[in-house]
Amino acid sequence: MTYSLTKTLLGAATAVSVLCTAAVAADWRGWNIHTEGYPNTIAMDRFAELLAEKTGGEVTLQMFHGGTLGSQPDAIEQVRLGGLEIGNFNLGPIGPIAPEANVVSLPFIFKDVPHMFRVLESDGGAAIAEGMAAKGLVPLAWYDAGARSFYNGDKPINAPADVAGMKVRVMNNDLYSGMIAELGGNPSPMAFAEVYQALKTGVVDGAENNWPSYESTGHFEVAGYYSLSQHLIIPECICVNADAYNALSDEMKTAVKEAAMESADMQRELWAEREASSRKMVEDGGVIVNVIADKGPFQSAMTPVYETYLASNPDLRPLVELIQATE
Repeated sequence: MTYSLTKTLLGAATAVSVLCTAAVAADWRGWNIHTEGYPNTIAMDRFAELLAEKTGGEVTLQMFHGGTLGSQPDAIEQVRLGGLEIGNFNLGPIGPIAPEANVVSLPFIFKDVPHMFRVLESDGGAAIAEGMAAKGLVPLAWYDAGARSFYNGDKPINAPADVAGMKVRVMNNDLYSGMIAELGGNPSPMAFAEVYQALKTGVVDGAENNWPSYESTGHFEVAGYYSLSQHLIIPECICVNADAYNALSDEMKTAVKEAAMESADMQRELWAEREASSRKMVEDGGVIVNVIADKGPFQSAMTPVYETYLASNPDLRPLVELIQATE
């Protein structure tokens, strides 16, 4: 009788254990817009490997690269709603959804890329992450996306007056449109895939982006002046659906976070290498690069952009001031 009862209890315990394991196990799908060989793609594949290793196979991730599961705005919504669990996103398109994330899109808010990471890895980054989590996106780690600068096919840009009258492609965010408008240009939001042809045919006069994007898209072939304004330094994130993340045990959450941060260390190293090689490639291809000696006039022109933003988001003034005060 005792043996039979013990056997029954052990069987029940085993069944409960299996059920618990099944509840914990998760097969995630991830979105990434970048192509094979790009720093982010390599790092996201490494994240998937680390995720399986650190969770003992309890959490697995299948990555889909090259935007095969839809555009970035669509993918952001899919991750927020749980149609996808993971996304490697730029914070630019997240800004209109989570006001705290939009702070990083204020022109010239960061002094340089190291300053951006100091902010993100301190109280400023915690506030941004909290705002994103409230909208269903939990940032696990921050990726480098370099600094964005202006390029066009006609002339170097050294002062705001050089932008006056130019049609400049920007990402779909009111802050970017406001930036170009305050410099006297005509902002032209459009999908990234359309920019090469728009530059080639004169639908737009110029655009703005980082070195690897300028090089990898061939934009340098049709817009041979690259001016180092470095007006936007916008990070990317590994973001996870809030519900999927919160369903994990604390132990699993720690493992997932560690995997993401290790992949971020890899991505930042690969990004630095890619930036250098992209710049060399376009310069060897005949691109004229100019350093803007005085960015002060550009920064001063952004005052109305900041005022409009803070008028609409007065609660975020302390966050803006915190970022500006971070050394």
